[in-house]
Amino acid sequence: MPIIIPNDLPATDVLKRENFFVMSEGRAGTQDIRTLEILVVNLMPTKIATETQIARMLANSPIQVRLTLLRTESHVQKHTSQKHLDTFYKTFDEVKDRRFDGMILTGAPLDFIDFEDVDYWDEITKIMDWSQKNIYTNFYLCWGAFAALYYYFGIHKTITPGRKKLFGIYEHKVTRRHNPLVRGFDEYFMSPVSRACYVKREEVLEHPELRILADSEETGPALISTENGRQIFMLCHNEYGRKTLAEEYWRDAKAGKPIDLPVNYFKDDDPEGEIRLTWRSHGNLLYSNWLNYYVYQESPYDYLTNKNSTWVNYERERQ
Repeated sequence: MPIIIPNDLPATDVLKRENFFVMSEGRAGTQDIRTLEILVVNLMPTKIATETQIARMLANSPIQVRLTLLRTESHVQKHTSQKHLDTFYKTFDEVKDRRFDGMILTGAPLDFIDFEDVDYWDEITKIMDWSQKNIYTNFYLCWGAFAALYYYFGIHKTITPGRKKLFGIYEHKVTRRHNPLVRGFDEYFMSPVSRACYVKREEVLEHPELRILADSEETGPALISTENGRQIFMLCHNEYGRKTLAEEYWRDAKAGKPIDLPVNYFKDDDPEGEIRLTWRSHGNLLYSNWLNYYVYQESPYDYLTNKNSTWVNYERERQ
């Protein structure tokens, strides 16, 4: 089944070249199919690249998915044209009266800034509060995961010693193999990491409602979820494309910033050489499992249009 994205979104051509099934909104409107409605709150400065990465992950599924892109209003966008934002993005006021099956809150390069000092923190917390009643399952990525863990559970991010960035492709171990989110995973898997902070394992374990599904000796807990899957926290970047870390490395190197080679990434650690793509299959599986087990099979069919229903009532009726 296809992924449905806005007409003329730049990701369309990229995904078609990669042989993904992409359908325009116009064509999708002629089909009578239960489409999953996914809201993507894109906080990354490289918005077009992030749109493409997330669309690529969600397109690798037999389930029909429609993306709605959301931007913050309280932050001036410096890296994406206003025309692109006006054409393809909604604001919170434009979606606040809608409901969605799932939401993805992306990362942002804000490792060293306290959450309350982020200029759009109030807007993000408003969206997170709203999501608890209007979205069935929430998927938080990297900084979005750190922010949600802090906001909902008071779990603080810890800056790495010397502010040294965890940068590269790291090995992670599945710690709860029976969880549907990691169904089909190998015992160990590789995942991109690009951050200078982590959450402490012991702080997560203080909250009995949270489950650590995957962990790393080098980078800390990587995949965390509530038992019911309504909140999922991925502190890595499984959606990253082949060249994403390379582009980050060369950008900082050319700017004269201190940057190490990403680990386990360039063959023979040669930045001019081959990039070893070792994380794509588990990334695809993670998103497919989320769509299948926590969105498609759990989200009630009529909830998007039944304004008199609530998640609380729905959960009570199921018991």
